[in-house]
Order: sequence, then structure tokens, then C-alpha cells
Amino acid sequence: MCGIFGMVGDMSGRIPAPDVIADINLLFKLSESRGKEAAGLAVRDDRGINVYKQPVPASKMIKQKGFKLFCAKRLSGNGVRPNLRAIIGHSRLVTNGLQSIGNNNQPVIAGDMVAVHNGIVVNDDYLWSVNPDLTRRYEVDTEIILCLIRRYMSQGKSLALATSAAFGDLEGSASTLVFPADQEAMLWATNTGSMYFCTSEDRTVRVIASEKHILDEFKERSRTAGYLNWDQPTQIRPGQGCLVDLTDHSLWLFELASPAEPEVGLARSGGGRLEISSSTMEDEARRDGIKRCTRCVLPETMPFINFDDEGVCNFCREHKPPEMLGMDALLEQADRHRRNDGTPDCVVGVSGGRDSCFGLYLIKEKLRLNPVAYSYDWGMLTDLGRRNQARVCGRLGVEHIIISADIKKKRKYIRNNVEAWLKRPSLGMIPLFMAGDKQYFYYADKLRRQMGVELVYLMGNPFEKTNFKTGFTGVEETSGRIYNIPVTRKLMMLSYYLKEIFLSPSYINFSLLDSLWALYSSYWMKHDFLTLPFIHYIPWDEREIQETLRREFDWEEAKDTKNTWRIGDGTAAFYNYIYYTVAGFTEHDTFRSNQIRENILSRDEALQMVKRDNQPRYESLVWYANTIGFDLDHALQVINQIPKLY
Repeated sequence: MCGIFGMVGDMSGRIPAPDVIADINLLFKLSESRGKEAAGLAVRDDRGINVYKQPVPASKMIKQKGFKLFCAKRLSGNGVRPNLRAIIGHSRLVTNGLQSIGNNNQPVIAGDMVAVHNGIVVNDDYLWSVNPDLTRRYEVDTEIILCLIRRYMSQGKSLALATSAAFGDLEGSASTLVFPADQEAMLWATNTGSMYFCTSEDRTVRVIASEKHILDEFKERSRTAGYLNWDQPTQIRPGQGCLVDLTDHSLWLFELASPAEPEVGLARSGGGRLEISSSTMEDEARRDGIKRCTRCVLPETMPFINFDDEGVCNFCREHKPPEMLGMDALLEQADRHRRNDGTPDCVVGVSGGRDSCFGLYLIKEKLRLNPVAYSYDWGMLTDLGRRNQARVCGRLGVEHIIISADIKKKRKYIRNNVEAWLKRPSLGMIPLFMAGDKQYFYYADKLRRQMGVELVYLMGNPFEKTNFKTGFTGVEETSGRIYNIPVTRKLMMLSYYLKEIFLSPSYINFSLLDSLWALYSSYWMKHDFLTLPFIHYIPWDEREIQETLRREFDWEEAKDTKNTWRIGDGTAAFYNYIYYTVAGFTEHDTFRSNQIRENILSRDEALQMVKRDNQPRYESLVWYANTIGFDLDHALQVINQIPKLY
């Protein structure tokens, strides 16, 4: 289980800052026996609540330059910290939530509160489901405790009564220390009794920890022991809570099962809500501050972007709306290839994603062609994608040919390239993770030749242009299709890859030949088979497509995102996490920007969508790492430490 601790009381001038910091470091070391996977500290003063946390052991975190600077800034001031109210700390054993996702680590910020929590809430998923008015933002179970307390307080209950009601909803174990941002109070509560405190002889300072022996050792080794004279540890019994007034340091114990109204009158924090800050919140604020095009939502970190005097980007200035040839022209093209003898007249690529499933429906039901569905399974097709393929092909009565790679080898190749990339991260090398699917083009051409058909539908939509992926290699892609890049730029791209391989020899592994084949299939192989992209004929309507798929096929959507794009692709969550963390945008930003240019979305709508869709897809990240076989926490630590472009 985790180790939690705290200090609260009159530290306004009586305790030198170096002694406070030394005692905090001691509490981290003593609490680390209960969890060594992440650590964090929250400092409460009269100006705000400031949080520092890292996905590393506490003994390592307290040696970091960043932590020392945090303590110097938040705990020191001419040798003392005159307005320090309290601190809470946590040494984490990971039970819920990836430790390298900062918001999953403790202290947790939610419900306008900051808390550390020891235990496991086993019914948190159920509590989220039966409280739809509450919004879940993280994986960690601590979040539901804070959101429930805040919800009950919004109904008029006191902090003690709200805590009682929240603990009444919980199943499992919970011992927590909480800073509400709007009250001069510190809350302690436990349903297991894993909480002890000792008090200074003058009753003005208290130290809290998860175990009695931690406080026994603290009393002997504390820098403050010589002049504060700590008494014997006292247990907060199972089912008991405590409120500490941060203005007069008074303490009131109450029973969680039947709390009375507090005997301490809790003042408002400075007359209102205190500011809460943390490194994860600062990253979000930095991303929110990125300069974006005033017409679309493309950011300044987009490769090859520039803005005019009015803040409009070159992609908007150079955009030319496509000419729609219309449904009649599409039918006319289909008629040229239609066979009336019952044999297939076209091949349709079906990934299991939104656009390919809808395209197969359109070809079969509206164009009245006799298609054969084709899928290339390279190991990253999710189970959700397979189920959607089966739904659509089964209900339409379409033959489905699956060409499968050596899945075990393909996944090993991806792992080799991910691990090589982590040794020398470079945004331009990210497409190497997806190189294994590019033989899709090769097998599409091979299949249509075997079947004796000319027509191949490679489904897509006009807005999924992700030329920034090529742009991060230093090559500008303007054609919209990777295989149409001029030869000179293909050579520039090849030289970039060769340079990166030279600088990071780990790329020279068993995947190299497969990657070269992918490069050939994408950029050098002749794409001379006849395709009929719908994007040149009829408008692409996202809402209509989604409603059709749900109505006709009971089409399944992902649980970890409200977006329906790329949900059958196991790689998307990982590479989008990298782009979002380092560059501050993903392919969702380019997608929505293209929709803005076609007057499908307003800029405000697009900003809301990318804010939502760019959030990490936790379940998909875990699936990807488990399927490929690499350490996700290590990977996310590396990604989070890459210098940002914003």
C-alpha cells in the first residue's frame, strides 16, 4: 500500500526552513517502504496550494533539482516560511492508473481539492456510472473520493458531513489527507485506521503518517525534535475523521458514521478559493497558450507553418475547396466496372474503422457493386476493429479476405523500433512505429490482380491529411498523398532516416528490412491501380456516417474516447500522446482544421473537439504496450521529459 504523511500547524517562524525541508525528506524516506513507484508533495500556504510529483521513488525525487527548487521556492524565505500552513506527501505503490500519467499520481487534484490517499476504492467504476453528473478525468481511484465530497458540499453539507456521506458510498479502503481550496482547513479521514499523528508539546504542530513506527522513527531522527518535543503517536481509529483549523491549529475528531456539526468554525480561504498549481497543470496551461491560426486551429508548432499579419496560417491562405463531381458521376464511374455475372467487380479496403466501414456500405447498398472486402492484419488491428469488420461484412453479405502478416514478428519489429526511438526520441521517426502496415498498398494491388479487377477503393476522407508526420523529417508534403511526393523530397526524407539510424544504431535490428519494404510500398511502388476516392465525388458528413453505422450495424465505439476516428488502430493512442506532449497538437488538430476550411465546423467548435480528443487514451495505451511488449511507464517517462516545442 501507499505511504501518506503530513505536517500542519504554526510553522510561521518557529521552524527554520532547512529543518522543515529536512523533516519532509525524512518522512519521504520513512514512507517509501510502503511504495516506491511515484512520489509527490503538496504545500499549503496563505496564497495557494502547490503540487510537485514525479513517477519515481521518493528517495530519488528528493534528490532532483526540480524538487529542491520547489522546496526552496515554496518553503524558504529568508530562512523561514512565514505563511506556511501545512504539507501533505505521498509515496506511491501503483494500484490504479499509469504512474507516468502525471494526473494519476498523488497528490491528486480534483473537486477543487488536493489530496493524498492510501488504499483502494474497489467500486469507483460503479460510483462514476451512477453519478453521471460527475466528470471523470483520471484513472486513479482517489478522484471519486474528492468529487463525491465536493458534490455533497455543493448540496449544503459541511465538510465533515460531506466526507461522511462520501465514505458511506465507498467500498474498499481509504485513508486520506485533504486540502480544500476554499476553506482554512485540513481534513483527515480513514476507514481502516492506517493513520497516526503526534503533536508538539505546545500543541501547535502535528505530524501525520500511515504507521506508528514511522512516527516513532521520525521523533528520534527529526531535525525539529530538539525544540518541539513530540508526544506519543495517536491513532485515528477506523471510521474516524478529523478537521484541523489552519488559523488557530485547533483539532476536532468526528465519527464518519454519524458526524455532528463541527466544533471548529472553518474560515474561508482568504475570503474565497485558493489557486491550485502543479507541473501537470502548468503543461496544460502552456499548451493552451500556444499561438494558433485565427481561422483554423493549427498551432505554431506545426511544421512549415507561417502566419500573416492577421494571424491566418499559410494552410488556410493556400486552401482551395475541392470540386465535387456529384453522385451521378460516381455512379457513372461504378457502371463502367460493374459486372452482372455475380463475380466481384471491385476490392474495398476495410480497416474496421469508421470511414472504411461506411464506404463498404455505400459501395454495396448505394452503388450496387459486388465488392470483396480486403484487410491487411499487421498486428495492430484491435479486437474492436475486428468486431466492426465482422458486423459490416456479415450484415452486407460481403466476402472478406484477410491477408495476415506474421503477427508475432510484426509486433517484435514495432517493439524494436519503439525501444530504439526511446533511446533517441525524434518526432520525425515516429512513423516507423506504423511502418509495418504500409504493405497494405502492395497486397491491395496483388489481390486485385489475382481477382482480375481494376477497381480498388482505398477508403478515407478528405480531412485526414497528416502531412506534419512527414514535416517533422524536414520535408514539406503538399500533395496530400504520401506516394505523390516528388523524388527530390523522397530522397531528402531517406537521408533524414539514414542520419537518424546512424546516430542511433539501435534502429539496425531485425525490423530494418520490413521498414525498407514499407518505405518502398509507400513512396516508391507504382500506385497505378484504379481507385475511386469518394472525396472527389460526394461530401463527407461525419454525423451522417456515424448515425448510419450505429443504425445499420450497431457499430461499436471505443470506451476511452468520444471520437470515432482511428479507434480500430492500436497505434494511434501512442503516437498521438507523443505529438500532444511534445508538440502540443495531434492529427485531430489537422483534421478539425480541414473541416473548418470547408465550413463544416466553426473554430470554437473545433477548439472544444481537439481539447477533448487530444486527451490521453489510457486503455488504448495499456493495450498497445501489453500487445507489443514494452514497459509503458518507462516509455511515458521518457516522452514526458522530451523538451517541448512550445
